[in-house]
This record gives sequence, structure tokens and C-alpha cells, in this order.
Amino acid sequence: MNFENGTVLDGEILAWQNEKPLPFGELQKRIGRKNLTKKILEEVPVVFQCFDVIEYESTDIRSTAYTERKKLLKKIVTKGFKRMKVGESIKINSWEDLAKLREESRDRNVEGFILKNKDSEYLTGRRRGGWWKWKVDPYTIDAVMIYAQRGHGRRASLYTDYTFGVWNEGKLISFAKAYSGLTDEEIRKVDDFVRKNTLEKFGPVRTVKPELVFELSFEGIQLSSRHKSGIAVRFPRITKWRTDKKPSDADSLDSIKALLKK
Repeated sequence: MNFENGTVLDGEILAWQNEKPLPFGELQKRIGRKNLTKKILEEVPVVFQCFDVIEYESTDIRSTAYTERKKLLKKIVTKGFKRMKVGESIKINSWEDLAKLREESRDRNVEGFILKNKDSEYLTGRRRGGWWKWKVDPYTIDAVMIYAQRGHGRRASLYTDYTFGVWNEGKLISFAKAYSGLTDEEIRKVDDFVRKNTLEKFGPVRTVKPELVFELSFEGIQLSSRHKSGIAVRFPRITKWRTDKKPSDADSLDSIKALLKK
């Protein structure tokens, strides 16, 4: 792409078709492939969705007002780059109208809105004040921990990576993996449980007694032939240790598949 020298853009690659993003799982079909066939290129076309301009003509413009950076971004993208799109701005009359649009986010295969102050600078790291990510509420389900594995780094000595199962025809079937969301104290308690309740060992993985129930949250869900459960979820994480629930209270695979229709 023949950008002006020293141009740096903020954005992400999206699978895109019929003027809207495809589910995230579609993009994964292209990731890691050495060769992209004509079929996959036609079925999963991609675009670079541009959100902001960081540098222009080798000049750092992060301190420039957002509205000015947005004008410049549109100028850059409209020079004929067919595989580039500018994130659209939404005009609303009230917070109620915006809240209604937010609830329709999943119909558009997006996670919600980014609200930006017109005069805001481009900040790095955890932004505060001028930008606000207003995402749609995540999906939540209750699942049983069935496997555990040691973590990495400072958690290498603790069992912190877990696989969770849900009920299907009277048995627990592997559904998702998660390793974030518990406090340090909860991690130590789970680690102690794993060590005292291991049923089998497969290399670094331990099968544990299916007794602990956790609430899991995730951003998206779709059918997947690569997973034993037949579904894949996006960004699963632990949101609560359900000490008030028994394994029999966990969700079923059918109830989770019903989320696909929402």
C-alpha cells in the first residue's frame, strides 16, 4: 500500500462480507495457513478496519484532537485502498437510542461501542477519561472443572489452567478452557483441590473429580467441527466460583447451543 512515508494506523484485520464483519471464528480459518486457496479467499474475505492515525508523514500526531485525526484517516483510506475501511461514527439523539443500538450489537457481529471524546488524544495502555468501551453483556454459563494443568511464569508451580465440561446425555463433555478470573486465594484453594482429587494423569494434564462448579463468561459462540462439543466460544474467562452449586446444577450442551439462536 502506498501510504505517505511514516504513516502508522491503528486498526485490526476482520473477516468481512456483505458490508459487515463475519464471526471471529471465520477469520481463524485463515490464520496459520501456509497457503490460502481460492475457495477460502472467496468464503472469508478480509479488510483492515482502521480506527485511528498515530503517525502521519513521520510525525507523531497522537496529541491532535480525535476529530482531526478522524478527518485525516478518511483522507488516507479514500485514496483507493479497497481492503481498508474506516470505523463508522454513530449519530444519536439520546442515551436511550444508543442503548438500544448496543443491544443489537450481536446481530451486527460486533461487541458494542467505543465512545470517544471529540477532543481526546490517542492514549496508550489502559486509556482513561476520553475513551470508554461499552460492550454488550457477555454470555454466561455454569460448568464443571474436569481437567487442570500448571500455569506459566509465576504460576508455574500452581494448577491454574482449567478445562470445563457441561452435561450431554448424562456425561460431562469438554466445553472450554479458561485460566483467568480467580483471586490468588481462590487459585491456591483450587490448586489444593486438584492435588488431592486427581483421578488420572496425562502428561502435564490431570483429570480431577468433577465437583467444582464455576460461572464462565464469553463474548461469542459459534458451531465448530474442531471441538468435541461441536461449539467454540470466544474469550472464555472465569467470573465466579459457584460454591453454592452442585455439579448436577451445571448447564447442558443443549442449553448452550440455544445461545446460538439469540
